Amino acid sequence: MMQTALSSVLLDVPRAAAIWLTLLGVVTLAVAGLLLHPRRFRFDVGARIREAALPSRSPRAEDDRDQDRWAGEVSVAADRAEATARRQRDEWLATQDEAEQAWQAYEAAEADVRRLSGATGMPLPQTPHTPAEYADRERWLHRAALDAYWRRELSVEQLSDVFAHRGWDPRRHPVEQELILRRAVRDHLFARQRAAREREQAAWQAAERAASAARSLREEAVAALLPTPDESESVLPLILLGGAEQTREIPTAMVGRAPVAAY
Repeated sequence: MMQTALSSVLLDVPRAAAIWLTLLGVVTLAVAGLLLHPRRFRFDVGARIREAALPSRSPRAEDDRDQDRWAGEVSVAADRAEATARRQRDEWLATQDEAEQAWQAYEAAEADVRRLSGATGMPLPQTPHTPAEYADRERWLHRAALDAYWRRELSVEQLSDVFAHRGWDPRRHPVEQELILRRAVRDHLFARQRAAREREQAAWQAAERAASAARSLREEAVAALLPTPDESESVLPLILLGGAEQTREIPTAMVGRAPVAAY
């Protein structure tokens, strides 16, 4: 009986040895895999959380296309707004030059009035008071007024008043007529200068509004071209928090196991 039992045990020894060798080989391969590629076998909680929290690639790709399309539209609008702002600025500069020229013309007319006003204290040349003299004075007044109108120094309403003798006496001496005419020219140029200044102010305000709109659209275009913040940043604090708690628990577990290992 002992021989029979011993023989059966001896027969099972090679089989058991083969099984143990197989298990040992599997464990060796697993340990080697862990040592060579530890990341492949690590259970990454953070990766699982990111995959669950982040949207799928298809909606994100659609959002990216919409963002790019919006950025392109805003960029085109910003380019057009900048072109409008440049045109408005050119118009403002043109009205500024016009206002400056109108002011210089008014100053010249005011200087003429002051010069002629100083000369009125001198005695006027004596001329015969005849119908021919009055006709010459009238022709001189009409010609001087017409020349001033062609120089844009008189308005058409003022010229009409001269020819209709509304407020104008053609019988006055030419020296007096010239002073009155220069005053009318000064008043007209002053009104034209004020109108030019108002146009210049309106053009400046329009240029400022256009420039502000262009700046706003350009800023929006730049913001649209910038990449949006990655949504994984919102998940990162949760991952870091879990990692920090795990790091704090490891020494406690090691300390709890240390006496057992020593014992």
